[in-house]
Amino acid sequence: MAPKPNIFLIIALLFIFLPLTTSIHFKLPAIFNFGDSNSDTGELVAAGVYSLEPPYGRSYFTKPSGRYCDGRLIIDFLLEAMDLPFLNAYLDSIGRTSFRKGCNFAAAGSTIEPPTARAVSPFSFRVQVAQFIRFKLQVLRLIAKGKKLHKYLPDEDYFQNGLYMFDIGQNDLAGAFYSKTFDQILALIPSILTEFETGIKTLYDQGARNFWVHNTGPLGCLAQNVAKFGTDPSSLDELGCVSKHNQAAKVFNLQLHTLCKKLQGQYANSNFTYVDIYTIKWNLIANYSKFGFEQPIMVCCGYGGPPLNYDSRIGCGKTEVLNGTTMTAKACSDSSEYVNWDGIHYSEAANQYVSSQILTGKYSDPPFSDKMPFLLGLKF
Repeated sequence: MAPKPNIFLIIALLFIFLPLTTSIHFKLPAIFNFGDSNSDTGELVAAGVYSLEPPYGRSYFTKPSGRYCDGRLIIDFLLEAMDLPFLNAYLDSIGRTSFRKGCNFAAAGSTIEPPTARAVSPFSFRVQVAQFIRFKLQVLRLIAKGKKLHKYLPDEDYFQNGLYMFDIGQNDLAGAFYSKTFDQILALIPSILTEFETGIKTLYDQGARNFWVHNTGPLGCLAQNVAKFGTDPSSLDELGCVSKHNQAAKVFNLQLHTLCKKLQGQYANSNFTYVDIYTIKWNLIANYSKFGFEQPIMVCCGYGGPPLNYDSRIGCGKTEVLNGTTMTAKACSDSSEYVNWDGIHYSEAANQYVSSQILTGKYSDPPFSDKMPFLLGLKF
């Protein structure tokens, strides 16, 4: 008997050849970001859920900044290019915090679907959207009382004219591999994206009109996944990445792209930009030496030495007792030679490369290179 066609794949393929018709203009008053550790600028740390110690932050901030990186993230480079300040985390309210140019709700470990009992972060996409609604309500209440807090809070029209950015879904897929078969994971993707769609629609109802959506990267090329799921050489591809993880990411991305096209059709007065992060990161890993890197998968800040320098029992900067011996996961001398920082997250140098490729506009649907009011001075 011939296998039944995958209806979700067929629908996705039909949509994928229909380009999105509108694109983002970059004269933006504010950014509102939702996601996981790929764009968390301090949310999970501010919540007291996790702590980061040196050498996190060493390459730019000189100390841990709440980012799961040695320096800046992709979102930081994008904001720099748009001449906007770095985003403060929603929960990071201590000190001279300003939300004038937006707010970051992304939290490391977050998923699109509601968190399980074993989840690292309680801040799922639904929770982040709820936080945004509360943030907006509080801002409108405060600015209605007078101009005293004007320089710290976004104007009312910023909520409609600002850019809403999304980089989430990686943890839904990566986490599922610990308890589900590959086929079960593929079957789960439509429900994950239904939850994402619900959040997008809620934000639209709140006035959001400009949506910037990152797809997910090649999960199988992260040292954490190679260490856990790549022990059998037959499970690895030509680059040394776990094949099934990358296949799942591709299916997720195909359906996410389809959803963006569907939403653009439903909301004609909105702008949806879909950004192909997967292809950018895959190209970097496949051609790492061309871009000045020496290690595409091996970790800079880890423990265990080659080929991965990763041990799930010791996180970057942590000290643990293994087999009766005290060990510390230390950083390499030059993180700019490494694509991967700590086994899960990219180095600042890799983030800079990815950002430079995003800002060419050619990895987006629709392309936006003709609408970029800025010139880039990045090294790549």
